[in-house]
Amino acid sequence: MALNRTTSDGHPVRFVQGNEAVVLGALHSGCRFFGGYPITPSTEIAEGMARELPKVGGVFIQMEDEIASIASIIGASAAGAKSMTATSGPGFSLMQENLGFAYITQLPIVIVNVQRGGPSTGLPTKLAQSDTMQARWGTHGDYTAVVLAASSVQESYEATIRAFELAEKLSTPVIVLLDELIGHMREKLILRMKKDIKEIRRPFPKVPPEWYFPYDIPNDYTAHPAPFGEGFRYSITGLVHDRTGFPTSVPSEVIERLDALREKIITHRKEIWNWKEYEVTDAKYLIVAYGSAARAARGAVAILRKKRIKAGFLELKSIWPFPDGPLMSAAKQAKYVFVAENNMGQLIHAVRENIRHTINVIPINRYDGHPLEPEQIVYFIKEEVYGHSTV
Repeated sequence: MALNRTTSDGHPVRFVQGNEAVVLGALHSGCRFFGGYPITPSTEIAEGMARELPKVGGVFIQMEDEIASIASIIGASAAGAKSMTATSGPGFSLMQENLGFAYITQLPIVIVNVQRGGPSTGLPTKLAQSDTMQARWGTHGDYTAVVLAASSVQESYEATIRAFELAEKLSTPVIVLLDELIGHMREKLILRMKKDIKEIRRPFPKVPPEWYFPYDIPNDYTAHPAPFGEGFRYSITGLVHDRTGFPTSVPSEVIERLDALREKIITHRKEIWNWKEYEVTDAKYLIVAYGSAARAARGAVAILRKKRIKAGFLELKSIWPFPDGPLMSAAKQAKYVFVAENNMGQLIHAVRENIRHTINVIPINRYDGHPLEPEQIVYFIKEEVYGHSTV
C-alpha cells in the first residue's frame, strides 16, 4: 500500500484498491475474525485480512467453501468477535441459507460482495451490479436486509466501518455491495484517526445469568444475545424461537418474533439510509444510481448542466431498506427519473414502487461486463427525452 503520508491535519493517506480499503475499514472497526474462500474479484480482501489480522491478535481462516465461510463467522460472532467474510456472486448465492440463520438468531456479521458478471461463472473478471436484488431477497423466508454500497475507494472504507457499526447496533447481518471496478480501482484514501473512530459493540447483558432471556424484545425490537463463554447459557437455533431461544410454533409467538426482526430494521431505517445529492434542487431529469454506475452518473450530470439541461443525481450509499424518503425529496421537480445500472434492471423496481405516477421512470442498463460511461448516459437521456442525441 503505497503513498504513506498524512494530510495537513494528521490523517494518514494511502493509495490503495477498493478491496484494500475494505480491509483497512474492517481492522479499524475492530474486526478480529475473517473466514472466507477466495473468489474473483474479492480475493484481495481475504489476502489482506490474512496478512493483517495476525498483527492485531485476530484470526484468519480459509474455509473449504463459502457455506463454511459464513458459518465460521457466525460462530465467531456467537463467541463475541466482530467477524466478516468477502465473496462475489456465486459465493454469495451459497451463503444465503446461513445469511437467514444469522438474521433469525440476531448475530451480527458483515458480508462484502464484490459483484461480477453472471449468471453462473459468468464474467469473473468483469463488473456487474446483478446481485442488487439477491442482496434483498436472496435468503428464504420473510427477511429484511441491511445493504450498503460504495462508489469509490474512500466510500469502500467508510461503508465497511458503517457496516460493522450497524451490525453491532442492530445485531443483524449487514451486506456491503461493491463491484469489480470499485474493488480493483486505486484512489487516494484518507484514513480516520484512531480518536475519531468510536467503536460500537453490542451491549452486554445487565442482568445475572439466571434472569437472562436472550431474545427478549425491548422497545427498539433489538435483542443482543450474550457472547458464549461468558456465563450466559441459552439455545441458538435457526427455528423460530421464543424469548428463551428455544423453538416455538405458537402462532402469537411466531408473529411476535418475525415482526420484531422486521421492525428493528424499519424503525432504524432513517439511521441506515445514506445518500448524496447532486444538482437536485431544480432537476427535471433525475438520475438514480449506486456503485460504479454512480461515477458515470455524476459525470453525465456535469455534461448535461454545461448544456443548460436541468439534470440531477441521487447517489445511493445504502440500498436496503430502500431510501424512499430521499428519493421522493430529490424527485420533487422531476419529469423523468432515469435509473442507471450495470445489469438488466433491478434497482429500478424499487424506484418504480416509490415514485409518483406522474413521473416517467426509465432504465439505463449495461450488462456486458464493462462500466457505464457518462457519455452513454447523456446520449440515452437526450434520445429518450428529445428524440435525438443533440440539443
